[in-house]
Amino acid sequence: MGKQGTRRRSDRIGRAFTWLIAGILALDLLLIVGVLSLVSFHGLSTFWQHDLWRFELQDGRVLLGEVRNREEIPEAPRTASGEMPTRLRLKLGNRDLTGLDFAWIDEADIVSRDRPERAVLLERLEWGNFHGFARELRHGEKLLASGPEAVWAALPDLMAQKQEQLERIDEIEGDEIGAINRELESLRLAERRLDLEASGAPREATRRDEIQHATAQVRREYEAVAERLEAARQAFEAETLVLLAADGSPLSLPVGHVVRALRPNSLELPGRAGLYLSRVTEFLFDEPRESNTEGGIFPAIFGTVMMVFLMSFAVAPFGVLAAVYLQEYARQGPFVRLVRIAVNNLAGVPSIVFGVFGLGFFVYGIGGSIDQLFFPEALPTPTFGTGGILWASLTLALLTVPVVIVASEEGLAAVPRIVRQGSRALGATHFETLRRVVIPAAAPGIMTGLILAIARAAGEVAPLMIVGMVKLAPALPLDGTFPFVHLERKFMHLGFHIYDVGFQSPNVEAAKPLVFTTAFLLIAVVLILNLVAILVRSRLRTRYATSSV
Repeated sequence: MGKQGTRRRSDRIGRAFTWLIAGILALDLLLIVGVLSLVSFHGLSTFWQHDLWRFELQDGRVLLGEVRNREEIPEAPRTASGEMPTRLRLKLGNRDLTGLDFAWIDEADIVSRDRPERAVLLERLEWGNFHGFARELRHGEKLLASGPEAVWAALPDLMAQKQEQLERIDEIEGDEIGAINRELESLRLAERRLDLEASGAPREATRRDEIQHATAQVRREYEAVAERLEAARQAFEAETLVLLAADGSPLSLPVGHVVRALRPNSLELPGRAGLYLSRVTEFLFDEPRESNTEGGIFPAIFGTVMMVFLMSFAVAPFGVLAAVYLQEYARQGPFVRLVRIAVNNLAGVPSIVFGVFGLGFFVYGIGGSIDQLFFPEALPTPTFGTGGILWASLTLALLTVPVVIVASEEGLAAVPRIVRQGSRALGATHFETLRRVVIPAAAPGIMTGLILAIARAAGEVAPLMIVGMVKLAPALPLDGTFPFVHLERKFMHLGFHIYDVGFQSPNVEAAKPLVFTTAFLLIAVVLILNLVAILVRSRLRTRYATSSV
């Protein structure tokens, strides 16, 4: 009876622990779903267009904007009917006129409100959105259109023309002038190389004359291209849109500065859906503007993905080779145990410490040596002796290599010893057994370590701020200019973009929705990278489940 009572008590305790663990797991899942739902809702709703409301207030002000929030006024006395007074939060636009992006208005102060059908919303290259009414369209002093309807009818074709002109300006600046600047820099470095060599040979004087002649010719080409660029810019700025704010304040705006023009109050559901998709596409594939608070974040997406791939290419071989040596070759003893302890402790080192190490070892040490050996003519301007995507990737590889080593060791240890013995009994050497049997069988475990490394590396920010990540990178690390892959260039990162927009932006309140949007996108990028690695792991598990073991 005593043993049965003890057994029943143990069963009750075991069931209680089971329910406790299940409850904790459910709570964790609920918290994860809640966070993802919050980020998804605020992130995906950023691009939906709201109506423009015009409010006339008791103090004579007239405001036109999107109603973003409605809330009760805290600590305010109740009205005569017993209700709590409320206020509205308006997104105003017109920052260049008022200096504000948002305003709170008490609903009790509203005299009248309406939704004017002719109210326009203009998304601009600078100063954010404009809310108001179209008045005139001019080319210099010449009047092209007058009145809201006439201007609205002429605006789409003119905006399409301006978009073509802007693309032409970007082409001249990026391709033609960029190529000329690179050629001038190459000639400057060639002349600098001659100064460093200083052999005094006649051939050196001839080569110097050739360089100076080529430089003069390239400068003449630059002047011709600069004239065409100035003419293109003048044509781009030629047409002017005359606008009126809700309070009657006038504003003249070059048509070329208008990114998107719409009448929100006239949009039906299909039009709003199309506008939503257009804004999402712009966000994913365009470059940022207005201090990263508007436009797209494609450079940050590209930089994050490329950095993770470079990190994976670096950490996988080093982590796997270290694990193979520790598990298969090293004589087990105090030294190996000490190495394992060091590897496990390395995984707990703060990431900023790795950033400092990467700055000293990779950037100043290896990068500075490379500049001294291969790019002396460019000094004191560093080429590899400064932060770049290569050093950032290697720093993150060091940060995540303990995870790969531990996971790979566990995968290798999980391969049954009888498999090794069977391979050796058939005449295979130790290396052949490792290459053909053990490592393929342990590949799913190795991929698990790589998945964990990718998940951690994609979200790291602190070390990257020291070794190459910047607020805005003018050029991608991968482009059509020889040698096509530029590992010395700085790059943008989604994690730092969240920090920059949320805490360093000059207009934090207006940029708040982008924090949720970029956070949602970062989660999606990490999820996609992990899914790709999981699919590879599943294929490896299926492939080697019966063929090698």
